[in-house]
Amino acid sequence: MEQQLKAPPEIKNVAQFLRSTLKARVGALNGKRLDYFKGKSAIKALQSPAYQKLKDVPPVTNETQAVTVLQAVNAFAFFLRVQRGGPSGSSSSSPKNLQIIQEQMFAADEYYAWFFEGSQWTTYAGGILMVAIMLAGVMFPLWPPIMRLGVWYLSIGMLGLIGLFFAIAIVRLIFYVITVVVASPGIWIFPKLFADVGFVESFIPLWEWDLPKKKSKKKKGEKTDKKGKGKATAVSTNGGGAFIEEVDESADSRPHSRSARVEEVEDEDA
Repeated sequence: MEQQLKAPPEIKNVAQFLRSTLKARVGALNGKRLDYFKGKSAIKALQSPAYQKLKDVPPVTNETQAVTVLQAVNAFAFFLRVQRGGPSGSSSSSPKNLQIIQEQMFAADEYYAWFFEGSQWTTYAGGILMVAIMLAGVMFPLWPPIMRLGVWYLSIGMLGLIGLFFAIAIVRLIFYVITVVVASPGIWIFPKLFADVGFVESFIPLWEWDLPKKKSKKKKGEKTDKKGKGKATAVSTNGGGAFIEEVDESADSRPHSRSARVEEVEDEDA
């Protein structure tokens, strides 16, 4: 935008800092996806230690100064105040609909959509790298013999590693089927081979029994507590003695008793 080009260097530095620091949410404005954020997140960012270390930016020591700086950034249309609506699609996780509000101001409880992409050097570097890789692949016949031989060895090594991985997967499956028949419940070689762990952790431990997962002790304790609460103890005397009787505290028995009770029985000998 033309207004962004007229912004002072200090304001541009603030916008650049916020664009790279704030966690952006994705919204939809007239069918186009835009990143947006809430005002209080920007206020917290300007009061953070990371902002205090920056140079050539307006000083911020309290929330009032932060709001003043953000108001200045908003005046140069780096971000605009928007109204957030419902989901743009049928799913609740779809981007929220955004609509620009005519009256622009900055407040902690308002939402703001970005119209500033920030630094583009990573995009340019990625594009240049992709073009270089494509040109290198097209010009492969012109490579020196030593480089082409090195690429050939590298490709053979990669194919060998992939083949070794599939071989290990097949061998561990065959070994598991054999051990299920011979030594139930079976043994897995490299049990974490397909787990979401690091490369080294995938091969630790070397083997493991295929035991079922144990239920947590908390659930067992809760079940026993529920069973114990379903019964109460009744104490009664008979012939000078006493006996203990368990009474079920179900819906039918609750009107009679909710806890221990004592029944007096007359002694027949008296």
